[in-house]
Formats: sequence, C-alpha cells, structure tokens
Amino acid sequence: MNTLKNLFWILLLIPLLGVAQVSKDSGLYKEILATDAALFESYNTCDLETHASLISEDLEFYHDKGGLATSKEDYMTSMKANICGKVERILTPDTFEVHEIKDFGAIALGKHSFHNLNEDSYSEPSKFITIFKKTDKKWIITRVISLH
Repeated sequence: MNTLKNLFWILLLIPLLGVAQVSKDSGLYKEILATDAALFESYNTCDLETHASLISEDLEFYHDKGGLATSKEDYMTSMKANICGKVERILTPDTFEVHEIKDFGAIALGKHSFHNLNEDSYSEPSKFITIFKKTDKKWIITRVISLH
C-alpha cells in the first residue's frame, strides 16, 4: 500500500514539475544528464556491471505494460534476458528536464524511443520519469516510471 501511496503522490505532483525545472547550464542538470547517458550507454551495450552500479537496491520500476518491479535482481535478470542485444534506447532531443528534490536528489523526465534490433523497428517516443538519489559517491536510480 505504501508503494501505491508513493506513486500517487509522484503522479499528483507531475503537473507542478514544469515550474521547478533547473537550467540546462546548471551543474545538477549536467550531472543527471550524464548519469542518464551512462545508464543507457550500459543498457545499449549490455554492460551489466555498470548498469547495476547505477541502480538502487530498493528500486521500484513502474512500467505501464510490464507492471511493477521491486527487485533489483529481477530487474537485472530481465534486462539480460530481454534487452541485451535486442533493444536500444534513444533519448528524444530537447525533451530532457531535471527538477531538484531538496535534500534528496532529482527527478528527470522526458521522452525516449526504443530500437528493436531483431525487427529493425522503432517505437514512438514515450514518456519517462526517473528519480535519482544523491549518495556520497554518485547518483543512483531509485524509482522509474516508463510509459509506452
């Protein structure tokens, strides 16, 4: 129930995010964009070690078609079985936004599409929301909402 409550609040606050977007010239924007790029470079090249290092142990991944994943181990197993060598992510230009979450981290949102390498087909751009937590050493992904 707590997970549903958290998702409710996230979705409720989404319309307000446009007001708090940080500048694309800010250090925060550049750090989050670089972390997103590293995450999806590892996704696109099947670098599972790097990918896992960017994912929180308490990951919650909400996928409109795949459901809710709350296990990092299950997420990584699914990635290896369903993504590696089969799918690439493409960030839609000029859609990436970053919003600071005081004393925690940041939220990134935007649009991306996927290239199915087996069928050589591309999805329509779809929305994503990623919540990043700042640790002592780096940024990690704690929550993802992926809509297709």
